[in-house]
Formats: sequence, structure tokens, C-alpha cells
Amino acid sequence: QTRCQLSVFDPEQSEWVTLTQPGRLNSYKQTSALSSSSSLQVCGITLPLPPKKLIGNMDREFIAERQRGLQTYLDSITQHPLLSSSLYVKKFLDPNNYSANYTEIALQQVSMFFRSDPKWEVLEPLKDMGWRIRKKYFLIKNKELPKERYLLSWVDLGPDKFLSDKDLQSAMKLLTSLSTPYLCPLLFSSTGESSALLIRPFSERGSLRDHICKVKPRESYLKKYCNPKKSQGLELQQIKQYGRQILEGLKLLHDGGVFFGHLHASNVIVDDGVCRLMDVENGMLGVPSALRPAFTQLRKINSTESVDVFCFGHLLYEMTYGRPPDSVPIDQYPAVPYTSVVSVLQSILSTEACKSGMPTVSQLIQTPLFSDVHLQHSEKLQIKVPSRLKEALKTAKESLERRLHEEQRVLHQHRRLTRAQSHHGSEEEKKRRKILARKVGKRLDLLLLRQHDKCLFFCPSSGSGASSPPTCPSSPTPPSTTGMARCLSVCLSVLSSVCPSLSFDSIGQTV
Repeated sequence: QTRCQLSVFDPEQSEWVTLTQPGRLNSYKQTSALSSSSSLQVCGITLPLPPKKLIGNMDREFIAERQRGLQTYLDSITQHPLLSSSLYVKKFLDPNNYSANYTEIALQQVSMFFRSDPKWEVLEPLKDMGWRIRKKYFLIKNKELPKERYLLSWVDLGPDKFLSDKDLQSAMKLLTSLSTPYLCPLLFSSTGESSALLIRPFSERGSLRDHICKVKPRESYLKKYCNPKKSQGLELQQIKQYGRQILEGLKLLHDGGVFFGHLHASNVIVDDGVCRLMDVENGMLGVPSALRPAFTQLRKINSTESVDVFCFGHLLYEMTYGRPPDSVPIDQYPAVPYTSVVSVLQSILSTEACKSGMPTVSQLIQTPLFSDVHLQHSEKLQIKVPSRLKEALKTAKESLERRLHEEQRVLHQHRRLTRAQSHHGSEEEKKRRKILARKVGKRLDLLLLRQHDKCLFFCPSSGSGASSPPTCPSSPTPPSTTGMARCLSVCLSVLSSVCPSLSFDSIGQTV
């Protein structure tokens, strides 16, 4: 049996959760069931459990070794960005908060929608297509256009929703009316008190990440992305072209006052050589970003624009190397023939950049990597936002940034406390404190000996129990200060412990 503690970041609720469940995590059989589940085996990652034995399994050293092995196993799962978001893992670690059947809830909402608009028909549910637990996908068709395929998504509203219901409906109406080359069109949207339903065209070619990993779009996200075997970075010309188009899409949103925060390779569709941003509505729906665990630890990323630039740096790294970065900041980059790409990555993902701040989207467009890219759509693009909605978006953006600042502050304090506890608990610090304690002990013994000698001088009969008041030569009274008062207090306590026969008043006179 073991007692396991885990600190897990829940991106969907945008909060850190500390799990200490000895009753749940003690069982080796339960952890073994987690390891052998088909949901985790499909990811293609080897996560071995600690060895077991039939004889001697109650030995204390073996139990301690098993405990460390189980903790390492669970840590490796919760630290993996995709495995930790798996519903099966979350149910195992925290069954109370993940007991709802979100697939059933989504089906109920979708069925109600189809009863109100019968022209749509469900072809098949797309299980585990995305990593969000509270977001479900369905492949549907329009009966009036039976050959066309569309993607219906149902999503729970997130904790970062700061728009009122009326303003949210206006914002979703604005998105459905947009027709720009760098944003994936949203055909229909419906928002309720706690969820939203969205319909957009379905891309048979999949996302940019599907293209990089060379996988089929309809497969489980764990199977596609956890351990891809054929992933490969893009050619320089594709990096330049796709990167410039993505930056143009971000600039279009920023100029219109629309906050995004959800840029990654799975939210980019490549359609006839043009990159289009998907799930632009996520920021308005309050859904936290997939990269929130990373940028909450970097206090210079304190605006929605800097969040988008940080996400673009992640995406550019993945387009270059064929996989997302393991951690940020990054100061050492694998060998790549594109030095112009590395210079842009350093301006976003290096330690210096994370400390001093991110470049803007406009500054990135002006870099040598993207400035000479020829765009098919050279006309000036803009989003015309009504003044009332623009003000509401501005207020919601400020609320979202305040929440991010507060979370960064709390996390920063937690990290400082953790470092201090780790420092004080280290063997080197314990050894230093022992040496210091010996020195202080010797000095204290010497001080007590001196005070005892003084006490015998002032009260020679104290050992026989005499209680006659001591006499001492008069001396000038020193100035009253805080330090002197503290010193007198210490002297009084030492003298009273050494000479119990002296009264408090006589001790004060003696001092």
C-alpha cells in the first residue's frame, strides 16, 4: 500500500488540483488496471509498473520500493500533456469530479437541436477526436446537400467566460457572418446557459498536426499524437507560407478586438494551400487554452496578444521539428538548416524572451522569415465589430487577463514556497543546521556559565536558599532602546532560571 500525492493542472477548468487519495491509489491492482486499459495502450507509450513478487511482498524495503515505483508511474502519466487529459486517467485519479457522462449530455443537446432543425442528420459520432473531455464531435450532413459533410461540436462553457449571454450571442453571430481567407468559416452556432453547439465544414484532410504527424484525421487523438512514428517537420517554404498566413489571421483578430488564445497545430486547417484558424470562438466561450499550464508559469505573458504569440512559437517549433517542444523556455535547439527560423524561435521561446516579453504579431510579420512571403489575398482584411460588442469584448478581455495575473501570482508564490521547503529539507541544509546548532549550543553554555558566575557574585547565599536582597554598586542607567529591552528580557530569564531564590524586582535591581 502507498500514499500518493499528485499536483495536476486541469486545463478545462483552468486550475491546479492536488490529489491525495490513499484509499484510491493504494491498490496495485487498480493502478495495474489503469496501465493495461485499452485507452492508454492505444497511445503507444511504454509505462512499466514496478515489479511484483509472491514471496516477501510484505518486506518493508520491498513495500517502500513499490511505493516509489507507483509514484513514478503516476507522475509520468500526469506530467504527459495528452495522457493527463485522458478521461480514463482523470476518472481514476479524481472520480468524484469526473463522474458525469459528457457523451450522453452532448447527445441529449444534439437531439434537441435536431428536433428544432430537422434538415440536419447525424452520420456518426467522432469518439476521442479531441482531447477536451467536455467537448464532443459528430459528423453530420445537410439533407438538402447530401454529399457535403459537416462537423458538429458540442462544448461546455468554460471558467473564462466573461461575456454576458446577450453579448455572447452577438459575438457568435458576428463569427458566423465572417468570410475571410484565414479563418475557418463557422456556419451555425447556438449558445445556452452552460454549453454551445457549433457547425462548420468538415476537412477530410485533417488539421495541420495531422499533416505533420501523417495520420488519419478520424482516429483517436491519443493514437495519433502521443507517439507518432512518421512525424516530420515541414520544408522551409511551407514554414514561411503557413507561418505568414497564420500571423495574418492573428493580426486580423487582434485588430478587431477579438481574443483567441487557442492557437496550436490541431486548430489550423490547410485548405488549398491556405491555413485557416479553427475554434476562434473558444476564447469567447471561456474555454481555457491547451497551453495554459505553460504560460501561467511565465509572468511576462500577461496579455491575450502575448498568449497568441507564445502559442505561435510552439506551433512554429512543431512545424520545424515535427513535434511540439517538451518544455519552455528553450535555449538549445536541435540542428536545423533554417537559421532564420531559429532566430524567430529564440525571440519567442528563449529564456531572455520569456523574461523580457514577447514580440508583437506585427513585429513577427516584419522579420526576414515572413516579410518576403507573397500572399494570395493581398487586399486589406478587417473585422467590423459593432461598437457595443467591441466594448463588451474589451471588458471581457480585461477580466480574462486579471484572472491570468492572479493565477500567475498564486503559482509564483507556491513555487517559491516549494523551493524553500525543498531547500530546508535537503541533506546539505540539514547538515549545515546541525553544525550551526552545535555552535549556538556552545555559545549558550558559555553564556549560562557567565551568568551563573555573576549570579553567585550578586547572590552568594542563593545556593543555601537565603532570600536576602542583593546589593550592587550603583551604575549609570543606559539609554532605553528596543535592543536593550530585548537584551534585558533575555538576562532576566537566564538569571531567574539560574537563581530561583531571587524575586523579579530584586533581579531587575541587580541588572
